[in-house]
Amino acid sequence: MATSASASLSKTIKQQYMELPQGDKVQAMYIWVDGTGEGLRCKTRTLDFEPKSIKELPEWNFDGSSTYQAEGSNSDMYLIPAAMFRDPFRKDPNKLVLCEVQKYNRKPAETNLRIKCKKVMEMVADQHPWFGMEQEYTILGTDGHPFGWPSNGFPGPQGPYYCGVGADKAYGRDIVEAHYRACLYAGVNICGTNAEVMPAQWEFQIGLCEGIEMGDHLWVARFILHRVCEDFGVVASFDPKPIPGNWNGAGCHTNFSTKEMREEDGLKAIEDSIEKLGKRHEYHIRAYDPKGGLDNARRLTGRHETSNIHEFSAGVANRGASIRIPRSVGQEKRGYFEDRRPSANCDPYSVTEALIRTCLLNEEGEEPTDY
Repeated sequence: MATSASASLSKTIKQQYMELPQGDKVQAMYIWVDGTGEGLRCKTRTLDFEPKSIKELPEWNFDGSSTYQAEGSNSDMYLIPAAMFRDPFRKDPNKLVLCEVQKYNRKPAETNLRIKCKKVMEMVADQHPWFGMEQEYTILGTDGHPFGWPSNGFPGPQGPYYCGVGADKAYGRDIVEAHYRACLYAGVNICGTNAEVMPAQWEFQIGLCEGIEMGDHLWVARFILHRVCEDFGVVASFDPKPIPGNWNGAGCHTNFSTKEMREEDGLKAIEDSIEKLGKRHEYHIRAYDPKGGLDNARRLTGRHETSNIHEFSAGVANRGASIRIPRSVGQEKRGYFEDRRPSANCDPYSVTEALIRTCLLNEEGEEPTDY
């Protein structure tokens, strides 16, 4: 399996330099979503102090013509710090800084979906929307071949790999463990992880997060995963169907609740929301992957624990439905529901915003309301 050339560089030699004192300076790595709506970019600046809040961080800029976000003749873009985390790679007092992107005229870049999401979340703050997202991904070599798969063939059929243990069942656990610990160090709300149905496919769960924090924490968790994979010389893919054929795809199942849903007899509010979602299926499909549903069309086939992309369905404990109500929620008559439609490469700001618009702001039709 092909790994990157940089993975063969001596990490022991690098560690000698990383242990050098840095004085009273702080390294802040600014992170942003590029023009693809999927890729992440980053660069580092030195600060003369350790920032204690996001308000203390300065704005910055970058060349948008090299990130699919601007033309070369007018390429300056602004980085607006939005969320701050501890840096698990350089360690304290250094920081990871998730940023919004603004264009030269101070309007949000096309792939800056955070700004609208934040506005919508503020409109329903009194309903305390909680989210948890289950991020599936596949570990690949730099040649695009799944990690641990035979070079000229396939592993055994699906069955023994989900939550599997053993060298013949779990492919790449070192990456999973490193990512988990790095997220905990950073302050990301990671709540679990497991091996998935397809070999070399894994999942981590982010939550509980309220409002805009869901998107912030998932994007930073993705960034940390990419950086961990970089150190190991492999690639983390969020493609919703990385291997065609009789293999599971990758999604980002989204669990959602409000204060009303979590209270006694909240099942009524859950059922009301599901009814609203059923009337707006196409809008949600467009919001649930960065290509307006084209990526998810390869995954949502009605097979491999998915619903059909053209049909809306819901059921208790049904993993072949668009919306799953957990059995415990059906029994206790309160809690949350799981939207199983979002793709692994979705933008969490887009997904959570769409749920709020339909379920809490009672929007109808195929286009979002402009507030």
